[in-house]
Amino acid sequence: MDFDIPQDIQDKLDELDAFIEREIRPLEEENMQFFDHRREWARTDWENGGRPRADWEALLAEMKRRADAAGHLRYALPEALGGQDGSNLAMAVIREHLAHKGLGLHNDLQNESSIIGNFPLVMMMWDFGTPAQKEMFLPALITGGKRMGFGLTEPNHGSDATYMETTAVRDGGDWVIHGEKRYNSGLHDATHDLVFARTSGEPGRPHGITAFIVPTDAPGFEVVAMDWTFNMPSDHARVRLDGVRVPATDEAFLGEEDNGLLVAQHFLHENRIRQAASSLGAAQYCIERSVDYAKERIVWNKPLAVNQAIQFPLAELHTEAAMVRGLVRRTAWELDRHNHMEVTAQVAMANYRANRLCCEAADRAIQVHGGVGYTRNLPFEHIYRHHRRYRITEGAEEIQIRKVASHLFGYTGRNR
Repeated sequence: MDFDIPQDIQDKLDELDAFIEREIRPLEEENMQFFDHRREWARTDWENGGRPRADWEALLAEMKRRADAAGHLRYALPEALGGQDGSNLAMAVIREHLAHKGLGLHNDLQNESSIIGNFPLVMMMWDFGTPAQKEMFLPALITGGKRMGFGLTEPNHGSDATYMETTAVRDGGDWVIHGEKRYNSGLHDATHDLVFARTSGEPGRPHGITAFIVPTDAPGFEVVAMDWTFNMPSDHARVRLDGVRVPATDEAFLGEEDNGLLVAQHFLHENRIRQAASSLGAAQYCIERSVDYAKERIVWNKPLAVNQAIQFPLAELHTEAAMVRGLVRRTAWELDRHNHMEVTAQVAMANYRANRLCCEAADRAIQVHGGVGYTRNLPFEHIYRHHRRYRITEGAEEIQIRKVASHLFGYTGRNR
């Protein structure tokens, strides 16, 4: 077994580091209000539902434009879309590396913006879309010409989408959709929404759910409110669909009719492993900054670092990070070799452990830094607030532990 980072991935890391220093860091320094203690206030349009401010989104768009021009943004996408067919292993190593650098324009996870783009909706369109859908949405979903929200969760149904109450029924030449969605991400400026609705079957059954592509300006489609979250700004909408009509053709939905949950799983698996890698990198950043501070901070005429009460919690977190790193990279490597459903339990393991680790590391960093760690002058509170949501989104950690257990005990998977 070779545990070294493959040379082509290491070369990419070196290329990205040089690009960040040359192109992105100067742009960040010109716009420090978005990255210092003012970050949440500067990014949020408080008087417009808590949406992201236009100037903040314009800065992110410029970052992506530069990354795209340099050949980085589409790294993980197929060559046919201008990408480099980056592997899941490469993406895991890169996302950890970028998060390990700390907060910055190069990799701001508050809205999943990075010089190496994470495009789960693009890959869903690539893998499940019809030729006409691909022509309409690719590469517009990459360049920003179109944006698609993701409407799976509902007010009464979150982790188990099979009980969703949103329905779609045929009426003449149309599908008619009724229901509500919550935490419908990307809706502050989306042109379309991917709305999951039951089209057949009984509640609780995975078969019978379809993923509809719904224009956000369709009659009956209403963004009721944006949910204000622990980490602002917010692009998570409450949506009401009151008799929304879409044509009853194959172009109306993504993937196969009644098999929409396969589309959703595609989205979730790619996001989960990359979230895990990002949480790991952010955790390692918190650990190392805490070690540096403890060595510099003098208390009672000696460095804070000599105290075992400081040493031991950080040593345990560092050990946990090393173990999680092995799990994340092995899982990403397996994803490159197998159907994603074959390694779903490993993805769940990596995701919930890495996300929990990051929250623990950020909390410990605040404690080690004392009063200054609690202020917004340092990034730890922002890291905690962001990564805390990863323990809920893309499947709460309890659901992911349940998935691991179901494979372990043989209720699902190869042991069944």
